[in-house]
Amino acid sequence: MMTETILANATLVLPNEVIQGCLRIENGAITAIDQGITVPTGALDCNGDLLMPGLIELHTDNLERHIEPRPKVNWPHASAIIAHDAELASVGITTVFDALRVGSITSSKKMNYGEYARHLADEILDLRSKGALKISHFLHLRAEVCSETLISELAKFGPADRIGIVSLMDHTPGQRQFRDITQLRAYVCGKHGLSEAEFESHIAEQVAISTRLGEAHEAAAVAEARRFGAVLASHDDTTAEQVATSAQHGAHFAEFPTTVEAAQACHVQGIKVMMGAPNLIRGGSHSGNVAASKLAEADLLDIVSSDYVPSALLSAALLLGDLWGDVARGVRCVTQAPAQAAGLADRGSLRLGARGDVIRVARVAGAAALRGTWVQGQRVG
Repeated sequence: MMTETILANATLVLPNEVIQGCLRIENGAITAIDQGITVPTGALDCNGDLLMPGLIELHTDNLERHIEPRPKVNWPHASAIIAHDAELASVGITTVFDALRVGSITSSKKMNYGEYARHLADEILDLRSKGALKISHFLHLRAEVCSETLISELAKFGPADRIGIVSLMDHTPGQRQFRDITQLRAYVCGKHGLSEAEFESHIAEQVAISTRLGEAHEAAAVAEARRFGAVLASHDDTTAEQVATSAQHGAHFAEFPTTVEAAQACHVQGIKVMMGAPNLIRGGSHSGNVAASKLAEADLLDIVSSDYVPSALLSAALLLGDLWGDVARGVRCVTQAPAQAAGLADRGSLRLGARGDVIRVARVAGAAALRGTWVQGQRVG
């Protein structure tokens, strides 16, 4: 059956400009973009609101919050996944790469954490196949290099699992995000209630695991990303040397580089830089790393991720548009740029033939107020 959605009298955010116009979506794809304020019969009058592509989220921990709403409180997974999906639709995200950790530690006396990614991935994919999800879901495997089981966990996945991204995570104490041991102590002891002696033991255990297995795990993750047909991303690069290694591995984008040096090196190497929307909105990193706004001002910011606050993605796009004096450029950081980084050629911009994933947004008292979300022309929020 042919379906048609017409959104008229809107401020259309095109890839490189903003115009007043009307957007037509037929059978899931954009078929017409017309300039002007005319409202055709059967169209929705957007009253001048912004109309932009649906947001594309490459890295979010939001599903974890639904699965464990409080420490040691486990929620039924199907309900958690459906709630997570609905929340994303409600803030304008129409494509998400659900981030799942692969690589566990099972030998530690107090800091054990086990495997969960394969089972949760099966549940996400099953709900998707049954039509229970509103938006488009892919998987993002966060390959924890400093772990004991990474290779065996990765082996349980394959090319049919919709794995779009594999990121190289290395949380070895004393480097990258936690090169400042003081920051790591505050995070780990606050979260797990470790004593000073237990913290020192944890550090020693982590470093020993990294020394024994880190190199083999990194090589395995790079090889598995190729087997899956997934894009490779680096994570928390801090130095130019680390960025050079990421480039050798074939990383397409860098998640949350921690220094200006690393961000500059990424651009030299042709690696896109992604930063967190919470960092941008709060005015700095909660871990003491480089501020996203500093990279934006230096033209070193390409992609934004909501990280742990889904609603922050839309707000960050408009904030960047104000900072740069270019709304289209700000919006590209959460639509076209992540689509290109993840290899999705069918979405991310308002253009003829693209997927009809669009959102309607008003600005109220400086804030972003979502007034509608459409996925392939069907309203979902």
